Amino acid sequence: MTKHPRALAVALLLTALALSGCGDDPKPGDPSWADGSAKPAPTAEAAPPGAPQEAAPTGRQPRTPSESPSTPPFTMPKRAADAPAARKVVDAFRAAGLKVTNLRDRSADCGPNGAGLGCAELLVTDAVEVYVFPDEANASNQTDVWGADAYREGAVVLGYANTKTGAAERKRYNDVLAKLG
Repeated sequence: MTKHPRALAVALLLTALALSGCGDDPKPGDPSWADGSAKPAPTAEAAPPGAPQEAAPTGRQPRTPSESPSTPPFTMPKRAADAPAARKVVDAFRAAGLKVTNLRDRSADCGPNGAGLGCAELLVTDAVEVYVFPDEANASNQTDVWGADAYREGAVVLGYANTKTGAAERKRYNDVLAKLG
């Protein structure tokens, strides 16, 4: 160790410098990090969970941090005027003798809190999913994404990805939709 006293001195000096930086640093999330002060910034006592929040001094209600004042509220799209309603499509399947078991209205999944596909209506059965889009362009885009697991006629898309419907049966559903036009 005595062969390189300079290296040892440099190592000790670097260690001392590194350790001198340790100490009473603010904890992560402490607001004092933002202003560079060494002492934590004074904070108000937090209200217990579930307690009503007081209005801000400006008289306005506090906003959720994720809200943006410039973001308009979401409104569900409306189906194209010339497109049949999803219920009409399912009724046509039933009239043609096709299976429409376990019918569920999943239109809420069309919006931002669901799958966010941008559809206006969605009815799901065990054999087929019926999506009605606001226009043919959106329907075409979604059909391109799903490929062979979808069939489109106008603004209506039949989805088969989450079903066990065979090719021959799919053709029967597709033909009924094509006749509704």
